[in-house]
Amino acid sequence: MSTNKIEIKNLTVNYAEKNKKFMALHDVNFNVNQGEFVSIVGASGCGKSTLLSVLEGIYREFEGEILIDGKPLEGTGKERGVVFQHYSLFPWMTTRKNIAFGIKQVRKNLSKTERLKIADEFLEKVGLGDFGNKYPSQLSGGMQQRAAIARALAMDTDILLMDEPFSAIDPKNRVVLQELLLKLWEGTGDTAETRKTVVFVTHDIDEAILLSDRIVVLTSHPGTVSEIVKVPFERPRNRSELVQTLEYNKFRNRLLSLFYDDITSKIGGEEVVL
Repeated sequence: MSTNKIEIKNLTVNYAEKNKKFMALHDVNFNVNQGEFVSIVGASGCGKSTLLSVLEGIYREFEGEILIDGKPLEGTGKERGVVFQHYSLFPWMTTRKNIAFGIKQVRKNLSKTERLKIADEFLEKVGLGDFGNKYPSQLSGGMQQRAAIARALAMDTDILLMDEPFSAIDPKNRVVLQELLLKLWEGTGDTAETRKTVVFVTHDIDEAILLSDRIVVLTSHPGTVSEIVKVPFERPRNRSELVQTLEYNKFRNRLLSLFYDDITSKIGGEEVVL
């Protein structure tokens, strides 16, 4: 029996700008297994966010095929939750109500009291138990992103799509949020069959290594799969210990070579516009 949660087959995405055709993605193929954490890395402009928009169901003009649980993707769906680079919280709602609103969209059988109770539980999990009645403008950027993660997890979707969610956060809080996400994801199920499936877009190699089971490396424009690399380090991962090992640095250098060799070749061929 297949364990594929997401199947991407021959995906090509073209844009039309000022009567010119722009290819964002070309013939992309890979699968994401149930309960797997897969990161997508690549240079700016390689189509990482476009790929996530297709998976989210908001960009429908593409060639190829996307399957979710073996069924063709048809627009947005309740089985997919999204965390954006920018916090996307409603400014007129308290943090608690923002989370409860997200829950309502996918779990309509719950009462208002039940939704608020779940919202409070997830606020506690992300360390915002005392901030439920605060508005987004009263929270720091890192706290707003914690709230966005809490909302996505509280919605209890099978799939989490995350588009560079920590790129706007300062380095210290970025590390805190990475480790928080890892802890929460590992707690969503005891086995791969019950754990959430995550597709995580990032341009940070170290972030991808810490979080992922596998890493999909995209070439620069147009984006296509250069290589899919299995992360060889057992879970749970201790960042401070892992980064000091020879194995980590060898693996990191391999990913960097994939990343930069492609950019260098494109520059040599005068295909890169800076």
